[in-house]
Amino acid sequence: MAEEYRWMGERCCAVLRVLVLQAAWALAGGQVRYSVPEEAKAGTVVGRLAQDLGLEAGEAEARRLRLVAQGRRASVEVSGASGALLVSSRLDREELCGKSAPCALRLEVLLERPLRVFHVQLEVTDINDNAPMFPAARKNLSIAELTTMPGSRFPLEGASDADIGANAQLSYTLSPSEHFSLDLQKTEEDGESLFLVLRKSLDRETIPVHRLVLTATDGGRPSLTGTMELVISVLDVNDNMPQFNQSVYKVQLPENAERGTLVIKLNATDLDEGSNSKVSYSLQILSPQDGRDIFRIDRNSGEIRLTGDLDFEDVSLYRLQVDATDNGTPPLSGHCKVVLEVLDVNDNAPEVWVTSLSVPVPEDASVGTVVALLSVSDRDSGANGRVRCWVWPAAPFGLEATFTGSYSLVLREALDRERVSEYEVEVRAEDGGAPALGARRGLRVPVSDVNDNAPLFAQAVYTVLARENNAAGAELARLWARDPDEAGNGRVSYSVWEGAAGGVGAAAGSGWRAASSYVSVDAESGRVWALQPLDYEELQVLQFEVRAVDAGEPPLCGNATVQLFVLDENDNAPALLPPAGSAPEAGAVAAEVVAKIHAVDADSGYNAWLRYELWEPRAKGPFRVGLYSGEVSTARPLDEADGPRHTLLIVVRDHGEPARSATATLRSGSRSALGVDVGGAAASAATNVWLVVAICAVSSLFLLALVLYGASRWAPRTAVLSGPGPTTLVCASEVGSWSYSQRHSRSLCVADGAAKSDLMVFSPNFPPPPPGAAPKDTQPEPSALLHTVSDTVLLSFVLSQTLAPLSA
Repeated sequence: MAEEYRWMGERCCAVLRVLVLQAAWALAGGQVRYSVPEEAKAGTVVGRLAQDLGLEAGEAEARRLRLVAQGRRASVEVSGASGALLVSSRLDREELCGKSAPCALRLEVLLERPLRVFHVQLEVTDINDNAPMFPAARKNLSIAELTTMPGSRFPLEGASDADIGANAQLSYTLSPSEHFSLDLQKTEEDGESLFLVLRKSLDRETIPVHRLVLTATDGGRPSLTGTMELVISVLDVNDNMPQFNQSVYKVQLPENAERGTLVIKLNATDLDEGSNSKVSYSLQILSPQDGRDIFRIDRNSGEIRLTGDLDFEDVSLYRLQVDATDNGTPPLSGHCKVVLEVLDVNDNAPEVWVTSLSVPVPEDASVGTVVALLSVSDRDSGANGRVRCWVWPAAPFGLEATFTGSYSLVLREALDRERVSEYEVEVRAEDGGAPALGARRGLRVPVSDVNDNAPLFAQAVYTVLARENNAAGAELARLWARDPDEAGNGRVSYSVWEGAAGGVGAAAGSGWRAASSYVSVDAESGRVWALQPLDYEELQVLQFEVRAVDAGEPPLCGNATVQLFVLDENDNAPALLPPAGSAPEAGAVAAEVVAKIHAVDADSGYNAWLRYELWEPRAKGPFRVGLYSGEVSTARPLDEADGPRHTLLIVVRDHGEPARSATATLRSGSRSALGVDVGGAAASAATNVWLVVAICAVSSLFLLALVLYGASRWAPRTAVLSGPGPTTLVCASEVGSWSYSQRHSRSLCVADGAAKSDLMVFSPNFPPPPPGAAPKDTQPEPSALLHTVSDTVLLSFVLSQTLAPLSA
């Protein structure tokens, strides 16, 4: 328990420390400040950056805490292990900031996961590492004796110190001399002015040359010094020196002034005459020291012109000293200062740098996500240096100012890669000058895909028509689902989503079968294949779902319903059932139903619509059959002359294309019974051949019958052979069921060879001769010949009518 309490106490302290640091961070305006002296050794710890940012131990390395370079060497770095800010190379304040005070370096610190940017201000403090320096190691002066009165002042060029603050506060001392002393004047307008003051008149004959040492000492601890030797030559008698109208001249020039531009024209006057009044001019640069090549003075006219380029961003103020010296013996000099103020013009366009870029951006990135960090600056000042930034196009990104000159490119609107997969963003900056100058920085921001789109079929329901008896493997349909995602997120695979299948007319007891036993879907192309031939009599409608699944993570899917309708083919011939009825008897009235043919067809629609036709006997027989009912009825009353035996050929035909048929042969005997022979509707190529043969044979028989008939007309008449025996006839009726009646009953039978058509021939029944009757002559009677001819004609008709449907 003690360990737990101790651990909880340490944890609470850490949390409080983080909260305190975050509060201090907020109060400081989101900026950490450190200070380090210049010339600090490499490896010197500037500050515990990770701790000051509120990071836990090890978090700085895990989140890649690092500095962001901004164009110039910062000489510091972040330790990846400890998160401390260390000196990495030599820090020279004078090199980094020159005379600027304080010397503050603005650093940007980047922290990932999530991406955050912190601003660190590092102040490099000055140490006294630079001694004062004079422009020259020796300065020569010429001072006339006598005429130069005590109190005369001779300007001297002061020393300069690269340090700042107290380290650059200079004091001057002069080696002991009874004739000279120093005078240091300080004004806000002119700065420091150092003069050599003559305290006592000079005597060339006593001391022709005075050598003095001028020492400059800075205010550092320890202090450093610099010296310059003053060589003063005592001249003889030229008692008037040149004089300027003013001691200080102030001039303003724009920084874009061209070379050769006149800065100012100076004029010094000398009251002497002759060569002692002729003046020549010389120029000295007081500050900065590197401005010697920018200005030139005409020795005779006193015109100062530009020989170099001015740059406000480098130097904004120049201090010049002009000496006017006459030609007297000794020469006398007059002095003045020229203060040149450089005016800023808008000659620097803004500069835009991309310090960090996090691409690609996922399309599901939240609004406010930081995409890039940018730094914007303008070297101009005032309105010329005020920069306005924006993003073009304005959507879906925007700029947020995080610090002076620092911006974050953030997401303002939701992204959709399927609509726009890549953005060309342009960050534009424009200053406030007249005319304004601008800069542009282009960024390419690709959008990475996420699986946010499910596959979508063009239709929710697909209707497919397929004829039965198709071949196994036949293509039934082709489905396609669109997924606008890319790569694996847009790669779609198809499958049959199991459902139930069945239909009207399915085989009894077959049950329901899965859709996958009938069809299959190609996983890549979406083609729907038949796994087996379809049978309309087994299955009329097959409804199943096809599922399209992409390869994303997690995968998304879409469904489509497929309704497969099986179209019926006329692949089943009518099937005859046992007939019902009784043999007809003599005296039966007309329209009496004597039998009914029952037939069924496994097909449907027109393919199963049956019609019944009486093929034999044609002509005007005593029977007829119902066209659609199959009822056999009497066409007229029966009498004894119709005979006791009847044979009918009935064809049952469907309405399919091509039509299929079956035949039934009804026979009635003498024992009041009906017999039926059932034949199928088979057709083959051989039937056509036999049909041609039969037609030729029938035609020959018909011609023979005509010859015999003509011969019988010339033969003598004899007794006509006739008998009262009834003939057996079967006719059709439109309504009713099978019924049969006859005086002599006969049994029902089914003929063998159902694949062949029955050939029925009607012939008259002749009774046997009475006992004891004498045989007649062998020559037939005309009536017998007539019967023979009629039989022949009837045979021809029956053959033609029987073989015609078979050939069809």
